[in-house]
Amino acid sequence: MKDIQFWFSIGSTYTYLSVTRIGDLAKETGASFSWQPFSVRKIMREMDNVPFPPSKKVKVDYMWRDIERRAQGYGFSAQVPAPYPLAEFDLANRVAVLAMQEGWCEDYVRATYRRWFLDGEEAGGEPNLPQTLSEIGQDRARVLDLANSPDVEAAYLEQTAR
Repeated sequence: MKDIQFWFSIGSTYTYLSVTRIGDLAKETGASFSWQPFSVRKIMREMDNVPFPPSKKVKVDYMWRDIERRAQGYGFSAQVPAPYPLAEFDLANRVAVLAMQEGWCEDYVRATYRRWFLDGEEAGGEPNLPQTLSEIGQDRARVLDLANSPDVEAAYLEQTAR
C-alpha cells in the first residue's frame, strides 16, 4: 500500500478541495495518507507573500468563484465566501498537530473544513472548534490545554520547518 504525505494548513482555502476529495482518492487507489499540518502563514510571511489580501477584492472574489466552481466540478458544494482570513489560524493548526500525534487528525480536519465551508463557521473559532471536537469524541478542555502547551507549539514549528 502506498503511503502519501498530505501537507496542509487549516486556513488555506484551496485545501478544502483536497480535504473533501482525499477519502475517495484513498478508496479508489488503495493509498493511505499521512496528514501533516504546518503553518503556511508563517512561511508566506517570511516570503512577504500575502496571496489574497482584503485590499485586492477582485482577486479575493475570483478565489471564491474558483473554489465554488471547482467544488461543483468535483460533485460537492462550497458555501462561499467562507470566513477568511482565520483569526484562530494557529490554534486550529496546533490542534491538528496534536490530532496528528494522537491519531485523529483526518477526522478533525475533515469536520473542521466541513463546518467552515458548508456552515460558515470559522475554523479554530466558536462554534466550529468545540462542536468539531465534540463530534469526533475529543474532550475540549484537554485538547485546548495540550494544543496551547509548549510541546505542541514546538512540534507545530518543527512541522513548519520540515
